[in-house]
Amino acid sequence: MAQFDVYANPSKQTRNAYPFILDMQHSLIEDITTRIVVPLGDAKKFRNEELKGLTPKIKFEGKNLLVLIPQIASMPKNSLKNPVGTLLHLRDELIAALDLAITGI
Repeated sequence: MAQFDVYANPSKQTRNAYPFILDMQHSLIEDITTRIVVPLGDAKKFRNEELKGLTPKIKFEGKNLLVLIPQIASMPKNSLKNPVGTLLHLRDELIAALDLAITGI
């Protein structure tokens, strides 16, 4: 598992709204059974959640998505299987959004 890997949402109940899950946890913290994650939400379903700097809008696998930093959570790492891609190229933007959520700057 690597930081900024993207996984298909394992939950059939929420997959329509949140098609992907983004692993935000650094690989140095590998020994615990959970991962810190952020859902990637279908931008059409979360128009009111789009906030500059806090919920970056991205395109992934042909879909317009929002990185829903305010919905940060943890998941059992064994539920995240086979990454379908990475957002490592957006590292600075993702860290800035997380920083905004935590520090306000």
